[in-house]
Amino acid sequence: MTVRIVFLGPLRDLAGEAQREAPAPLDWTGLLAAVGPQIAEQLRGERVHLACAGKVLADKTALLAQDGEEVALLPPVSGG
Repeated sequence: MTVRIVFLGPLRDLAGEAQREAPAPLDWTGLLAAVGPQIAEQLRGERVHLACAGKVLADKTALLAQDGEEVALLPPVSGG
C-alpha cells in the first residue's frame, strides 16, 4: 500500500528524482518525513501547494492520501 509523491519544477531538482513512493495512508507529518528536510522546508512555506488525487488542497495540513493516490508538490509558477 503506497502513495506516489511527484516532485515538479525546482522541487524535482532538490529531490534529485521525479517521484518516490511512501507508505499509505500518508498525512502531512508523514509527507514531511518522506520528502526530507530541504523539501519539507519548502512545503511549510505558502508558495508551494499540494494536489492529492488531482485536487489542489486549500489546507496542506489536511492531507490524507490513500493507497494508490498521487500527491503532487506544486512549486510557484511564473510565466509571461
